[in-house]
Amino acid sequence: MTNPKAFKVVSPGRYLGLLGGGQLGRMFCMAAQSLGFKVLVLDPDSDGPAATVADAQIQADYHDENALQQLAQRCDAVTTEFENVPAQALEILAKTITVSPSAAAVQIAQNRLLEKKFIASQQVPVAPYVELIPQQTRVDQNISPYLPGILKTARFGYDGKGQVRVATSEQLIHALNELGMVPCVLEKQLNLKLEVSVIVCRDSSGNTITYPVSENQHHQGILQTCIVPANIKPELADQARHDATTIAIALEYVGVLCVEFFILQDSTLVVNEIAPRPHNSGHYSINACITSQFEQQARILAGLPLGDPSLLAQAVMINLLGDLWFDDQGQQREPNWFKILTFPEVKLHLYGKAEPRPGRKMGHVTVVAASIEHALVIAEKVKASLGIQVQCG
Repeated sequence: MTNPKAFKVVSPGRYLGLLGGGQLGRMFCMAAQSLGFKVLVLDPDSDGPAATVADAQIQADYHDENALQQLAQRCDAVTTEFENVPAQALEILAKTITVSPSAAAVQIAQNRLLEKKFIASQQVPVAPYVELIPQQTRVDQNISPYLPGILKTARFGYDGKGQVRVATSEQLIHALNELGMVPCVLEKQLNLKLEVSVIVCRDSSGNTITYPVSENQHHQGILQTCIVPANIKPELADQARHDATTIAIALEYVGVLCVEFFILQDSTLVVNEIAPRPHNSGHYSINACITSQFEQQARILAGLPLGDPSLLAQAVMINLLGDLWFDDQGQQREPNWFKILTFPEVKLHLYGKAEPRPGRKMGHVTVVAASIEHALVIAEKVKASLGIQVQCG
């Protein structure tokens, strides 16, 4: 990786390119357009959340070199909205156009083993782990220190996918088969107190800012609720933001990066994983911060100064999953948005996805209030109105 080189400033009215058409891309489009930019999306789907609000779309596969060439010709700079975009596509684009994040940084974040090795090399703690290559793995190798643990595919896993909890060597063998005998990481299961995350933004000149620490609550492997600021000691929050910044600088990262942490029962802080893009746990920033994570992404890509990430209000963000679109008999219905919008503290964001499915992220609600206590009270009322059983806190 080379040293950061300042991006050229892109004028409003010009095109910014986006690889990916999901909800993160949709929110990027809206933020970029609010700054006066046009957005060109490259995505295989014609009706993705980003494509429906973008100024233009190239409907093609991410490996399509002709499509990538069109994107480079029409745009001044290109970014991504999901981490599994082919690094080769970023390398091709980077030959002729500004690209953020870099292919080198994305390649590390796409592979859990490379990611853990890189983070540990910066003296930032990660959970104890061992690499497992099924064809080379013997059950009698010394894996007992990592059991019980979580077996994770080295690549292509998110929202609980590509992960299996295992307690014995027999369960490990079964899980390796279940995951398709692909390279994996066996991570020791730790005694957790909390899960938190930090959004860090770094521009091409090396300037770096971090957002307040988010306390994240998951249900069945999917992020359910974020509470900001996290209810942790100030020194622990400072350490999380410091570690996130350390990782971004070491990666020579340019763009928006999320670093997820585990806080153990003894208050030890260890990194879980990183995501080279805006993150679900940063969605609160749209309504609760001076500058959202998506505006930061557009600013960085266009060579503009970083915005202020400070909180304007306390916030609780609730994911809206496709389960809410079905009644107890499995019949599809529309949730009662009128009811939750009777709370003036609520901001509703729907992603424009046509087909709800259980576990699919369809939107989110952010509750903003002067105090976190008030935000949590309203959040519980919103959950009750929607029939969400998982409680905050």
